[in-house]
Amino acid sequence: MSDYIVTNGRTIDSEAVDVEIRGGAIERIAPAGEGDRDAFPADHRHDADGRLVTPPLIEPHVHLDATGTAGDPSWNDSGTLAEGIEVWAEYKRDITVEDVLERATKTVEWYASHGVTRIRTHADTTDPSLTTVEALVELKSRVSDLVDLQVVAFPQDGILTDESHEDLLAEAVEAGVDLVGAIPHNEYTREDGVKSVEIVCDLAEKHGLPLDLHIDETDDPGSRFTEVLASEAIKRGIGDRVTASHTTATHSYNNAYADKVISMLAESGVSVVTNPPDNSVLQGAYDDYPRRRGHTRIDELRAAGVTVGIGHDSVLDPWYHYGVADPLDAAFILAHYAHMAGRGDVDVLWEMLTGANAEVFGAGGGDVGKYGLSEGNEGSLVVYDSPNGFNALRRRAPRTLVLRNGDPIAETEPSATTVHRADGAVDVDYKR
Repeated sequence: MSDYIVTNGRTIDSEAVDVEIRGGAIERIAPAGEGDRDAFPADHRHDADGRLVTPPLIEPHVHLDATGTAGDPSWNDSGTLAEGIEVWAEYKRDITVEDVLERATKTVEWYASHGVTRIRTHADTTDPSLTTVEALVELKSRVSDLVDLQVVAFPQDGILTDESHEDLLAEAVEAGVDLVGAIPHNEYTREDGVKSVEIVCDLAEKHGLPLDLHIDETDDPGSRFTEVLASEAIKRGIGDRVTASHTTATHSYNNAYADKVISMLAESGVSVVTNPPDNSVLQGAYDDYPRRRGHTRIDELRAAGVTVGIGHDSVLDPWYHYGVADPLDAAFILAHYAHMAGRGDVDVLWEMLTGANAEVFGAGGGDVGKYGLSEGNEGSLVVYDSPNGFNALRRRAPRTLVLRNGDPIAETEPSATTVHRADGAVDVDYKR
């Protein structure tokens, strides 16, 4: 943990500030120009020059075991969740710990370059070797200089689809994961899906672990497992330690039933994570026209008081072939396909990227008590090559500096572009 000063920054609320960090914590936030710049060594100063400064970003949902495997052994040509699972099943037959660690480490480094200092990843527990669990639990210590990493035990192929899967999930919990997951819509029957939710709730309570379930990630309006999870959370009093990931079927529910589910989520305290990159391409894949957008009901959930975070979900894997591990890409996609392109939505998107994602990470047992750009909090922040939140999202602006507890973990020098006109060269920076 170090001492550092960032001068001439601009907060998401357009306040011009100097931020003084001592011993890894924010000691003082002063009006721009009033910070004690000379009290810090030259290599522990950064002039933000009017650029946006925010708390660090958080990734609440990604699959680091599968990252970097897009196209190997084949591409997901149908663009469906089902084919993605089939491609991944073939890949993991020969998977090794070293393979997972190499690919996952690279993606974590990409995340850090974009200002991410906390990541929640899912680890497939349906491979009998539990290779991905072993690798991602080991990864926690390997990348601890960059990020805090949470690992979810995730039965990708379902719990009751094979007699070994429930035991494998229990083994994964003993191996040192941080959360327990499930995928009830991928079970064979409605009854098995309900039972799978009950199984993981029992398992999590037994070991004192939080829950994060892939749930109702489908366009099928008959997929109704989110209500089961919310009900269990209410009855057991565990909602503040539960995350419902995806919940895309709410998009297809009739309004009366959707209102019931949203009310239950609000009562339970369960958080929701929407994953725009994946769900913008996976959902609606079975439709002809009109094609549903297939994301969860973000506006109605938020209006009901439900915490809704934004995840990237996949980076170069069988479910989403693109991505550079940048949360701003996820927010940019969401702005378009969730009808959140209004000027007033900018603040909402940033709150989801920061405060809401912090709440989700905290629900998973993460330490977020000192998160945020306030005196006394951790000395972690991100400087963007942009004067404000709107333009940072519009351009997915480079992160010129990323600090974690006062230590620089990433720096980016913005690129230069030149357009050659008939009467001379013009520098283009895409700013306004």
